Amino acid sequence: MGNLRSVERALTHVGAAEVRVSDDPAVIEAADRVVFPGQGAVRDCMSALHRYELVDVLERVMRDRPFLGICMGMQALMSRSEENDGVEALGHFAGTVRHFRHLTGADPQLKIPHMGWNRLEQTRPHPLFAGIDSGTRFYFVHSYYVEPADVSIVQGRSDYGGPFAAAIGADNVFATQFHPEKSQAPGLRLLENFLAWDGEPCS
Repeated sequence: MGNLRSVERALTHVGAAEVRVSDDPAVIEAADRVVFPGQGAVRDCMSALHRYELVDVLERVMRDRPFLGICMGMQALMSRSEENDGVEALGHFAGTVRHFRHLTGADPQLKIPHMGWNRLEQTRPHPLFAGIDSGTRFYFVHSYYVEPADVSIVQGRSDYGGPFAAAIGADNVFATQFHPEKSQAPGLRLLENFLAWDGEPCS
């Protein structure tokens, strides 16, 4: 969904020995770590996941190996989205994907989509933040944001009309609303950290 090749190039740039872009469940299940990127609509994403029979394999790999969701790949991890009057998502994390109008209201200065560089304030330590200062800017492009039911999974927040979850994670799963592959040195450092991550969160 959208940004697969740019993520592939970024991972190769930071030292991945082999990166395979695939919709084959067997290839995904055999991977030692999985990146789930995406752009666009959650409805289209979920339709594609069902069409290629990827829902079950994603559920399995999220149980036992390092897993990174990016942008729509983060939103799809939630229970449901407000998009198109309601879309059921993967439900790995309880919560809802909401339109930015809930935060921005009618403020004409706050355009939707939220696009460009914004600060990420880290809410707790995580191995993927190693060498990245809290407050570092990352690149965002999105009209929806996630609202987790359990705030303890929020790893970092940004602000656009109000604070929103910009990074979430628990156990071996981590996800970002921003695009590390488009975020220059800080984004590349996060991806490099992901390649070195054993899937264990900070104690």
